[in-house]
Amino acid sequence: MINSGIDRSSVFGIHIHRLTIEQAIDQLYGWIISGDRLCRYVVTPNLDHAVQFASNDALRDAYRCASLVVADGWPLVAASHLFEEPLPERIAGSDLVPGLFRFLHQSECGGTIFLLGAAPGVAEVAAERIEREWPRVSVVGTYSPPFGFEFNPNDSVQIVKQINASNPDILVVGFGTPKQELWLRQFHHELSVGVAIAGGATIDFLAGRQIRAPAWIRKLQMEWSYRWISDPKRLTGRYVRNACSLPGLVLREWNAKRHQKSRCRPG
Repeated sequence: MINSGIDRSSVFGIHIHRLTIEQAIDQLYGWIISGDRLCRYVVTPNLDHAVQFASNDALRDAYRCASLVVADGWPLVAASHLFEEPLPERIAGSDLVPGLFRFLHQSECGGTIFLLGAAPGVAEVAAERIEREWPRVSVVGTYSPPFGFEFNPNDSVQIVKQINASNPDILVVGFGTPKQELWLRQFHHELSVGVAIAGGATIDFLAGRQIRAPAWIRKLQMEWSYRWISDPKRLTGRYVRNACSLPGLVLREWNAKRHQKSRCRPG
């Protein structure tokens, strides 16, 4: 079991835990079986998150309060090697969540899941597929909040009550960034779950509404191109913005590391 003193790398100002996916799953499982229901939440930054992180104080606060931060993005992993704080691998949320389900299915006690987010009906399809593939994993609740629910505090209060009534081991939240991280930051102390994961499009992947790139494309670190070709209307603007922002992020990180080293030199 991994203790709370997990080594971290600083990448574009984000403190990312230096873990393999197997180690991350081991840590999450440890929190689940502890039984304390403290709702430790997980965030999975990619390059788009890093661009938002640079100018969003609330998102930075949400990341500081997360119990686990793992890199869902090859640019972050590559930058960690460039700045001599290497992360061992990319851990995509869409790999971490099914990996954890697989681990629970193989464990003695199995596990329970609540799926929060995605379009109406999608989480129900995901639930059927989850229980078919991992029969010892039970989906005890799903909910797709209405558009703009985050602006009505009573809506979130009711969502928290619904989740707590189901008493899940794992809460998967699929609102997209930064909404999912900000919501977990605000409400995680009120949630009675073992672990919550800010999963982005993971529920859509589990439902088969979005398709992962083939393994050979992921191995070439080109999954972003597969997603772009699959959904150019939604992703082109984001990818162009991120590509334009990346040199500035690298330069700021390089300057920050250089100043840090100069302060640490004796004399």
